[in-house]
Amino acid sequence: MAATTTPAGTNTTAAAGKDTGDAEQPLLDAAPDPQPGLREYLEVKRAALLAKREAQRTAPLTEPHRLRARTRAEDRSGVRRIRIRHHQILSDSPADFAGYDLGPASPEIQLGVLSSCLTHIFLIQAADLRIPLDALEVEVQADQDPRAGQPGFERVPIYPHHISYTVHITSPAGKERIRELHETVERKCPIYNLLINPQSITGRVVLTGSPQEI
Repeated sequence: MAATTTPAGTNTTAAAGKDTGDAEQPLLDAAPDPQPGLREYLEVKRAALLAKREAQRTAPLTEPHRLRARTRAEDRSGVRRIRIRHHQILSDSPADFAGYDLGPASPEIQLGVLSSCLTHIFLIQAADLRIPLDALEVEVQADQDPRAGQPGFERVPIYPHHISYTVHITSPAGKERIRELHETVERKCPIYNLLINPQSITGRVVLTGSPQEI
C-alpha cells in the first residue's frame, strides 16, 4: 500500500533543521511563535493517553472488547441506517442506482474509516512521541471498477483496490521525527493493519420470527 507523508508547510518561524520533538520540550513551545493548531489538543491527548495507560496498569483488562455495528434497510427508500452504540450513519446509493444520495456508499465509508483511523493514530502517536503538529489531513484513494466480474473483466476485483493514502502535515519537527511518526503509525493503526492482513469472516442468515438458520 503506497503512502506519502509530506511535512510541507512547515512554520517558517521555526528554527531550520532543529529537532523540536524531544521529551523535555512542551508541544506548545516547539516554535518561537507557536501557532496552536493541534498542539494544544495534543497536550490534552497526551494526558488522556497517559491516564489510560495508568488505568490499564492498575486494572488490566481481562478480555477483549466486543465491537458491534448493525444496519437496517429503511422501508421504501432502501437507505442503510448504520447504528453503532448511540451513533447513526446513513449509507445510500446515487440516483442512478435507485438511491437518493443521502450518504456515501459502503466502499466510500470504508475509505473514510481508513482515513479517520490513520488520522487518529497520527494524533495519538504525535502526542506520545511529543512531535508538535499544527495541521493534519489524511486523504485516501482507491479504484473500484463497476465492470468487475463481467465478461472480459473476470480478474478485476469487485472490491476497492489500489488503495493509497497521503498525509498532509504542518509541523516544525524535522524529517527524521516525521518519518519516525509515520512508521509508528503504520505499525499501530488498527484499520490499516486490518486491511493489509488476511482476515476470516463468519456469517449466518436467520429467518425473522423463526429459529431456522439458512
